[in-house]
Amino acid sequence: MLAGLRDPALAGVLRALHSDVRAGWTVADLAKLAGMSRSAFAARFSETLGCAPMEYLSRWRMTLAQDALSRGGKSLDRLAEEMGYESASAFSTAFRRRVGCSPGTFARLRRDRDHLRQPEASIED
Repeated sequence: MLAGLRDPALAGVLRALHSDVRAGWTVADLAKLAGMSRSAFAARFSETLGCAPMEYLSRWRMTLAQDALSRGGKSLDRLAEEMGYESASAFSTAFRRRVGCSPGTFARLRRDRDHLRQPEASIED
């Protein structure tokens, strides 16, 4: 990502993606932000960041979703909307494909893992 931030054309795109993850971004939208053709933009983005623009956006959305699921407190519908998905079902399908389990399973496993990491209270005499 740092390489992308050093590239003036890509830096604006990365800021836009990170500031509005729920937007229905297209490669054409991002290329326009970068002031480039779609093909030139896609090639430069992939070369610089190691993945295609939509792949990057998907990874970023899933990173944010994993963090939100770890913290809890949001319904699946709300989380799906915040991540830019049309429905909880579409979000769940994308999450399962990317992470390898459902959002609910991920949240349970993360809570269980975090619970096991809590030090036991000691009673001092």
